[in-house]
Amino acid sequence: MAGLGDKAKDFLGSDKGEKASDGALDKGADFAEGKAGGHADQIAKGRDAADSKIGDEGR
Repeated sequence: MAGLGDKAKDFLGSDKGEKASDGALDKGADFAEGKAGGHADQIAKGRDAADSKIGDEGR
């Protein structure tokens, strides 16, 4: 039986999971930009770095 971690990896590797993780990262980046005005480039770099570690791109 697959563990919870394996199930999460499988979900994030799916198209549905990739869309969900991208949406969550986008919302987080938007929130951070609202709180830390003037740092949009750094926030975008952080968002892209996180995206590269999870989902399809992280495999």
